[in-house]
Amino acid sequence: MPNQVWLSQLKIQRAIAVIRAPKMVWGEQMAIAVASGGMQLIEITWNSDRAPELISQLRAQLPNCMIGTGTLFNVQQLQDAIACGAQFLFSPHTDSEMIKAAVTKNIPMIPGALTPTEIITAWNYGATCVKVFPVQAVGGTSYIKSLQAPLGHIPLIPTGGVTLENAQDFLQVGAVAVGLSGELFPQKSVLEENWPAITGQAKTLMQRLH
Repeated sequence: MPNQVWLSQLKIQRAIAVIRAPKMVWGEQMAIAVASGGMQLIEITWNSDRAPELISQLRAQLPNCMIGTGTLFNVQQLQDAIACGAQFLFSPHTDSEMIKAAVTKNIPMIPGALTPTEIITAWNYGATCVKVFPVQAVGGTSYIKSLQAPLGHIPLIPTGGVTLENAQDFLQVGAVAVGLSGELFPQKSVLEENWPAITGQAKTLMQRLH
């Protein structure tokens, strides 16, 4: 069931807010800010300050959102993430053991891959979707478009170079959703704790995607 919920939310939302927070209190405010802007898929990277605590806190604070995690490197981290309540899991790479561990727990797992071989390998291992990362470095939307003919059956989530301006273009060429981090959370806004500015970014993104 969690996989069905995840995929249906992805198709409705079309964007994931990726939070890499150097301070837990900032991570909390960043999540609340994007949720206020209408985003309901929020990823807290595992290398954020006190990530496990932040994830379980946000699960309680933002019941209408799905709170997941990313930047997971091994099975131990993945199990710890599931234990603290993460509802979906991203990794920058493809690791068959990690995918198996997530499948066993029935938690959506989205490994990172780049080439057609890597993408198909991740999918065959049992990935729920595949994160195409870093997409901008290999041609951005034109790369996703060229993958569609042979790999159209695999839900792809490009990240790494997705902006408020080009997010819609990625969806138009076949991506199921996009992940944004720095673009949604400009460093200046975070440092100045200007959370309304971040809510504004999220609102703009959601208006453009819908």
